[in-house]
Amino acid sequence: MIYLDHNATTPLCPEAREAMLPWLTDLTGNPSSIHAPGRRARAAVDDARDRIAVLLGAKPHEIVFTSGGTESCNLGILGLARRHRTEKKSHLVTVATEHHAVLHSMRMLADREGFLLTELPVDRQGLIDPNEFATVLRDDTLLVSVMVANNETGVIQPVAELAALCRVMGILFHTDSVQSFGKIPGHPCDLGVDAFSTTAHKYYGPHGAGFLWIRSGVSVEAILQGGFHENERRPGTENVAAIAGMAVAAELASREAILGEESRRQAVMCEQLWCGIASVQPSAVRNASGAPVLANTLSVSFPGCDGETLLMALDLEGISASSGSACMVGSINTSHVLMAMGVTEQNARATIRFSLGRHTREEEIDATIEALQRVLARQTPMGNGVRA
Repeated sequence: MIYLDHNATTPLCPEAREAMLPWLTDLTGNPSSIHAPGRRARAAVDDARDRIAVLLGAKPHEIVFTSGGTESCNLGILGLARRHRTEKKSHLVTVATEHHAVLHSMRMLADREGFLLTELPVDRQGLIDPNEFATVLRDDTLLVSVMVANNETGVIQPVAELAALCRVMGILFHTDSVQSFGKIPGHPCDLGVDAFSTTAHKYYGPHGAGFLWIRSGVSVEAILQGGFHENERRPGTENVAAIAGMAVAAELASREAILGEESRRQAVMCEQLWCGIASVQPSAVRNASGAPVLANTLSVSFPGCDGETLLMALDLEGISASSGSACMVGSINTSHVLMAMGVTEQNARATIRFSLGRHTREEEIDATIEALQRVLARQTPMGNGVRA
């Protein structure tokens, strides 16, 4: 099996697994209990919080542990908007290509709670124009959310520049760093944001663990009801094993992002894959061409083909890729990201996302190109009465 879907999830790294095992086997205890097993569990959670804070150049109390990226984004947006709304501040700003964890949260606030919402467009490369962004900021703007890197295309937005514009106006800024954390440098203090969301399973940590960083002095309203965990910001018993594994995975990924060697290696292989695709299918289109993108991500449209059929054929060849966000499995909707970039609906439905990882090798890229050549040779162009 050749796995080229690392933007959907990554395999658990051995170091994170090692850190988790004691909490899955011999050690027990609720971190909120005052007996010895509970204190051991609390110490493990506190240690993980301290380690992540050091990575971010942050304070431990700024870290809120969550169940993953979706909850982190929900808490960052709903929690900040509800806590800081006033009669004079109720305008929200986001971007049409954001993950649905952000878009749906923003739209719910507008549809159900009376907030005002502006959704910024992007250009054909998927980028925000900072000048246009500046024009939508108003005196009543309360909160902005812009992701660092897109999960479908890998496009990297100028978050630091956008956040600086907001800071001057006293506007809160949340960023979804789910895809970028551990791939490129850029911790929240460097970006100048007020809230920063991520999840462990995107950087070789476990599923079911994530965190939201919230700048000191910025309060957030809990969106769940229950106990008083996480300084009353996120009720629920902490997942000790997953949190311990996440801290280790975060340390390794952050070190890797700073060194940049792995990113450069993946960038070379992405170019190798694109050149191979272009040679076997000259009509193929590289989405977001010319934009700054994550080194591991390649989004390609195959005009005249059906993306789902291509994916199934590749799967039979032993190659795992995707049509875009794994969170949209089962949806009949075309990618909102590609449509916002001006990609035609037909081409959007003919798109495959390849996302590489630590264990991807050059020979696997060669094998993928050969498999694509076989698969594409069997395709019947759409529009001739036969669906590809």
